[in-house]
Amino acid sequence: MKHLSSSDYVVFCIYFILIAGYGYWVYQRKKSDHTDTAGFFLAEGSLTWWAIGASIIASNISSEHFIAMSGSGFAMGLAIASYEWIAAATLIIVAVFFLPVYVKNKIYTMPQFLLQRYNSTVSSMMTVFWLLTYVLVNLTSIFFLGASAIETISGIPFNTCIIGLAIFSVIITLGGMKVIGYTDVIQVIILIAGGLVTCYLAMQLVSDKMHGHGVIHAFSILKEQAGDHFHMVFYKDSKFYDILPGISLLAGGMWVNNLNYWGCNQYIVQRALGADIKTGRNGLIFAAFLKLLIPLIVVIPGIATYVLYQNGYFHTEMADAAGQLKPDHAYPVLMNLLPSGLKGLAFAALTAAIVASLAGKCNSIATIYTLDIYKKHINKDASERKMIVIGRWAVILSAVIAIVIAPTLRTFDQVYQFIQEYVGFISPGVFAIFLLGLFWKKSTSGAALTAGLLTIPLSILFKFLPELTHNAIPAIPFLNRMMWVFVICMVLMVVISLAAPSDKESTIQADKSMYKVSTSFVVSSVIICGILAALYTVFW
Repeated sequence: MKHLSSSDYVVFCIYFILIAGYGYWVYQRKKSDHTDTAGFFLAEGSLTWWAIGASIIASNISSEHFIAMSGSGFAMGLAIASYEWIAAATLIIVAVFFLPVYVKNKIYTMPQFLLQRYNSTVSSMMTVFWLLTYVLVNLTSIFFLGASAIETISGIPFNTCIIGLAIFSVIITLGGMKVIGYTDVIQVIILIAGGLVTCYLAMQLVSDKMHGHGVIHAFSILKEQAGDHFHMVFYKDSKFYDILPGISLLAGGMWVNNLNYWGCNQYIVQRALGADIKTGRNGLIFAAFLKLLIPLIVVIPGIATYVLYQNGYFHTEMADAAGQLKPDHAYPVLMNLLPSGLKGLAFAALTAAIVASLAGKCNSIATIYTLDIYKKHINKDASERKMIVIGRWAVILSAVIAIVIAPTLRTFDQVYQFIQEYVGFISPGVFAIFLLGLFWKKSTSGAALTAGLLTIPLSILFKFLPELTHNAIPAIPFLNRMMWVFVICMVLMVVISLAAPSDKESTIQADKSMYKVSTSFVVSSVIICGILAALYTVFW
């Protein structure tokens, strides 16, 4: 039944009061940290490693994980977990090689890095793109998917959901990065607790319906009745190969997608930019450990729902108004089975994931607009206080724009997949620009501009190549297209840089000592890689 009981509302209100109260306490306790841009936008020197790690995960996990990834678990199984598990390995790479460069050079925003490494043209091009993408695509989609998920679970009208999410997230964002960072710690605790409760319920339900002997035995039942859902690698004869293209997934486009997202994305990297290298690295490795947990709380429930569906349960609940199977209904179906009180906890967990993502995205929008547009092009003499005020107005305005546009996304059948592919059109070129900018001194501004301008046309070309050749060339899986475009952009950048060398000296400082890591970091990295190796060996 799509409604919340009184006890559910009580649990949710406790969550809201806890987050709002703690955020206000953090703000008042270190109010002086919010009087300068470094403190407001980056919480410079204020976030601990565990706050950084928790904030990264809270900002990353949203309704698309609870709803869309759980739905993918229902449809294709554990293989969708590659997005999460490869991300854990990616965070190690970012911590070792990317973060030290950003911190050493006091990089506040990604456009700032491009300005120092290349020129204002490259920086301005990417600034405009990032702002348009963050507001019109990312922020809008989080509002839409979040409000849709809450509406599906609770029955609260869509417009009420979206306005409530906007107010909640804006309140947190106006307090600055420190408030976001520390409230995200609570958000992650609630997110994981609620997710584990839902996962436990799903496994218990499988055990009860399939005559099992408890939650542990339920895993054996899942493997027995849905063995095809416990493979990490799809081959060409699989209908899911176009989504997760076999072994090339592990050695191709998934790395481009993840390294760009985790290493070149203001939305994510910003959490660690205000810390020293050691603290930032510890935060990233903590986030990597948390990443390993995500499939347990979103993918396994989806597989459990699939097994129950195959055995005659939830046929009505898993269908849309036209009677068509909707895998994305898997998680809401489970949540609606939770008893009063626990459903409130799971509802709070989902809301926590959505609000944390919205707050993080709004803060990144405000940071880029204030530091890379307002300060540089509108008011070069703006005071610290003025920039903070402008940043807060940027938060409010971007939220208003997003909630106005969000309802129009109802016209798309697969919003999440559409957004992933749309953003993926630019990711290969952006990652090539950053990768060579970080690690090859000869890379030039002209080469970077070429890669930035060609990445979208090349992505479109590869997407429609089968139609242009009358299917003489077969369709190329999305992640493989990303890899091909990335390689082409890299080659073009190298050729152009060597053919027309630049006299400009890079102002980005880097030395070998920056890449040295502590023993504890090495041990943690080995543990994470060992776990990943074991998972892929067992579930290959």
